[in-house]
Amino acid sequence: MTKATKSRPRLEVAGTREKLLQLGLGHAAEILVSELTEAAQHDRSAHQVLDRSLAHELGERDARRIRTSLRLAGLPPGMTPGEFDFAFRPSIERRQIETLATCGFIREHATLLVQGPPGVGKTHLCVSLAIKAIEHGFSVAFYLLEDLLHEMRKDAHVAPQRPRRKKYFNVSYLVVDEVGYEPMSREDTGLFFRLVSYRYCRGSTAITTNKSVKDWPGIFAGDEASAAAILDRLLHKSVVLNIRGRSYRLRELEENLKDRP
Repeated sequence: MTKATKSRPRLEVAGTREKLLQLGLGHAAEILVSELTEAAQHDRSAHQVLDRSLAHELGERDARRIRTSLRLAGLPPGMTPGEFDFAFRPSIERRQIETLATCGFIREHATLLVQGPPGVGKTHLCVSLAIKAIEHGFSVAFYLLEDLLHEMRKDAHVAPQRPRRKKYFNVSYLVVDEVGYEPMSREDTGLFFRLVSYRYCRGSTAITTNKSVKDWPGIFAGDEASAAAILDRLLHKSVVLNIRGRSYRLRELEENLKDRP
């Protein structure tokens, strides 16, 4: 075989790689040579080479999408699904959480209301489900209630169609953390009602709160009518979790104190 003949396959592969790059298939282009080499070694068909290359491209694109979505969602760090301690929290049924992790409640635009005292894992649970939601292709946003109200106040006097372009209106899964720790003013109650009303049957909202439903009028400036209207929309299609038990943070503090000399 002449030197010119040996170089022809390399030139053909280089041309194919260039075409893949022009089509935006950079990951497939990156593995092209190794895939062709393995195909020759394992007697893979052209169809198998193409399928494996496209699967790699799709996998890398999805991984990039997940990384970007996690960054844009504003999720607090260190709260992954695998780190949730079910053994320490027997009031939560693992099977129910695994069902929620399929994201069926998000597809149904249902509310997730997580109630319980501080430190029992309410936020961790909602964030873990947010990560699962991103993996399933849903858009996600996380807000502390204080930060959410700050954002909504800036849009309070804007024409209704403009604020609706905000992500807290439009994401598939919105987590609102720490509802009930401080009462809302009448203005903030109105803004929260506008948010809940717009998202009703359009998106799924997860709320963590230290208050039981019967105490919600106290959250909304003592306005029982507003509390009833908000709860009516939130609880129409909902999953309610009541988490009981000791605080994770107190447990960690106790363990640290035990380890000291």
